[in-house]
Amino acid sequence: MEPKALIESLLFVADRPVTAEHLAAALDLPVEEVETALQALRGEYQDRGIRIQQKGDRLQLVSAPEAGPHIERFLGLEISGRLSTAALEALSIVAYRQPVTRAQVEAIRGVNSDSVLRTLVRRGLIEEMGREESVGRPILYGTTFEFLQQFGLQSVRDLPDWQELDRSLQERGTETG
Repeated sequence: MEPKALIESLLFVADRPVTAEHLAAALDLPVEEVETALQALRGEYQDRGIRIQQKGDRLQLVSAPEAGPHIERFLGLEISGRLSTAALEALSIVAYRQPVTRAQVEAIRGVNSDSVLRTLVRRGLIEEMGREESVGRPILYGTTFEFLQQFGLQSVRDLPDWQELDRSLQERGTETG
């Protein structure tokens, strides 16, 4: 069986995200060969119902985000409630600035963000990534695989460029004003 098919099989049965190094060790292959095969699989999955999602060095086989509503209906899952504006603000700060502390989120938002961050953690969109090496050792937050799935991203590198997005929003504001 070719390496690409074997990698696909391992990702399919993995119960959690894995690293390319772990896949390489399991298949007794060089990491470079595994990464080349992963890149080929990503290309093949573009128009299919599955994707390879990556966060940091961890990989996971997931369903295509566009299939979400159909999967929820098929599985009989309730559609989760929408995020509030405050939650979306905090989530975007975490996504673009990660790892980030609660105090940093609050400094940008200008308001207390304890409750909003707890909600995002509870919904599995952000997680504790460690502690900052400063006074009080505050928690550092970052996005999760669930975040990537919910927003249809394969990696945080797929987020829109912040400056471009900001420029576009400012132009829209000018047009409507």
